[in-house]
Amino acid sequence: MTDYRRLRVALLGAGAVGSQVAGLLIRHADELADRAGAALDLVGIAVRDVDAPRDVELPRELFTTDAEGLIVGADIVIELMGGIEPAREQILLALTSGADVVTANKALLATHGPEIFDAADQVGASVYYEAAAAGAIPIIRPLRDSLAGDRVRRIMGIVNGTTNYILDRMDREGSDFADVLADAQAAGYAEADPTADVEGFDAAQKAAILASLAFHTAVPVDAVHREGITSIDKAVMDAARGAGYVVKLLAVCERLDGADESPSGEAISVRVYPALISREHPLASVHGANNAVFVEAEAAGNLMFYGAGAGGVQTASAVLGDVVSAARRHIAGGVGVGESTRANLPVLPIGRVTTRYQITLEVADEPGVLATVAGILSERSVSIATALQTVLNEANGEPGTARLVIGTHSALEQDLSETVDRLAASDVVARVVSVLRVEGE
Repeated sequence: MTDYRRLRVALLGAGAVGSQVAGLLIRHADELADRAGAALDLVGIAVRDVDAPRDVELPRELFTTDAEGLIVGADIVIELMGGIEPAREQILLALTSGADVVTANKALLATHGPEIFDAADQVGASVYYEAAAAGAIPIIRPLRDSLAGDRVRRIMGIVNGTTNYILDRMDREGSDFADVLADAQAAGYAEADPTADVEGFDAAQKAAILASLAFHTAVPVDAVHREGITSIDKAVMDAARGAGYVVKLLAVCERLDGADESPSGEAISVRVYPALISREHPLASVHGANNAVFVEAEAAGNLMFYGAGAGGVQTASAVLGDVVSAARRHIAGGVGVGESTRANLPVLPIGRVTTRYQITLEVADEPGVLATVAGILSERSVSIATALQTVLNEANGEPGTARLVIGTHSALEQDLSETVDRLAASDVVARVVSVLRVEGE
């Protein structure tokens, strides 16, 4: 190997991703040095338990419980512990010690990103986080660098592999939510406590990161509207399929015009919820635990990024790409590249968004029901685009029940939401089966 300058690399955490990163740094040291222009010396791995079993066999002498001692003196610190503390404290220590930081910690960046990026700016360091938003999919650099001269109008992303696996199997096999969730847990796609995935928390954190980059605005995770998939059942899937749609948990980041809150008249909306997309849309073909991000930009047009959104070795690929970038910056010298959040666009509540609904109702199978439902929609200026009624049962000549699936034209979310409340209170509606938004049209 060429006699390179040597850079000290400290690794915090040796779980599924961390152990893979360590193994690859050791096994491919020569190749990585050739690409980075510097030898990347893994000087230690900070863990809570040095004797815990690992996915990859690693030299025991690398392990330590002294994270702070390992960080001081490192050129590059890789944080793969997860969680907020002590990860936040240790990343700030790394930055103030003069190191660049590589992290996959979406929860930390979504809640404390501005603080961390400001700390990096103060000392001229860089924070790299390609693995924080969509696993192995390269989306951070395209948004931060390749599209920096363009105007991103909209992002729609499938950014959680667990929920996509569940919804995909429910759609293709007609399986029940609980059964598929149990299979996902057995296969390792879902945690024993799946709340972060199925209630949309994980996707909301990633949406905040993507929106911050795309719109050059700091987006706190609390500003992201979030809904999960636990209300999606076989009846919802059947109604979607019958209307030519597939259900996906989408992260939607959108630039909006006509906002009084902004001098430019522009604002943004960031939201996560299960939505209907046409089976002809590229995102409809994302199966299993894969992720995909669909970007609409003014000049570049439509761009699609697709691949594995999770997995130890897949995520390690994105982490190592960041490590090489950090090493190249050290060799080139100069200050790090800061985050561009100067647009400072307001984040509007979901009620201000214009969208479409598909509303599935159980109603009495008798004359005048559709007219009553249409009247309730018209009260909030919501118009019907499509209506499909299917008789569910009849009993002894008496009126039975029917399922009514209504597709609306575009309207303000606030008006649509109030309309659903009025429908639920109506005497002709036995039950609101589901309410899903339509995206991608």
